Amino acid sequence: MKKYIAELVGTFCLVLFGCGAAVVAGVSQSGPVGLGLLGISLAFGVAVVAMAYAIGPISGCHINPAITVSMLVAGKMNIKDTVGYVVAQVVGAIVGAWVLYIIQSGMPGFALGEWALGSNGWGDGYLGGYNTSSAFITEAVMTFIFLFVIFAVTSKNGNPNMAGLAIGLTLTLIHMVAIPVTGTSVNPARSIGPAVFAGGAAMSQLWLFIVAPLAGGIVAALFWNMIFGKE
Repeated sequence: MKKYIAELVGTFCLVLFGCGAAVVAGVSQSGPVGLGLLGISLAFGVAVVAMAYAIGPISGCHINPAITVSMLVAGKMNIKDTVGYVVAQVVGAIVGAWVLYIIQSGMPGFALGEWALGSNGWGDGYLGGYNTSSAFITEAVMTFIFLFVIFAVTSKNGNPNMAGLAIGLTLTLIHMVAIPVTGTSVNPARSIGPAVFAGGAAMSQLWLFIVAPLAGGIVAALFWNMIFGKE
């Protein structure tokens, strides 16, 4: 149970700080303003670094269903813990988005628009206006790279003291490239949380931010086991 609670708290913080940086600091539909693309990217990356060192010793700090499912496929998780982790992550993301909604609702003239609360999306009206193919490829490939780094730095040849920093910096790099395309998910829970409150386009497009990251993570697990996981 401690592991599940740790995953819930970690995912809560990821959504609150990451999406909060995008929303509170300001992101218009024409692109990042306020903190800017680099600032928002760093917010997600630093949140992961902080949680990695805070809850990593308890749960491994997945805070992402794509990571948990990938670990299951790689043989590093059992089904019971996989289900528990994913449920905790989704609940944590929803609670994080709810707290962000409460904060934002205190702003004069606040109203939930399309893709509110840092929701992921694509197409006309969303940031760069990229099409479905670009969005899917971006999410799948970026998740593959993210998981490849995670497998590498947490392997027996990796440096466990630097793993959290390497993973957080990788997520920062991913956001710097993918924000204009999809707002950057690579994490189904991170997408589910804001979409529950935003509804509309964010909810109707949610399938991509579940399917693509899971696909990228599963391929990364198979690739790692096939090439690097054995002598």
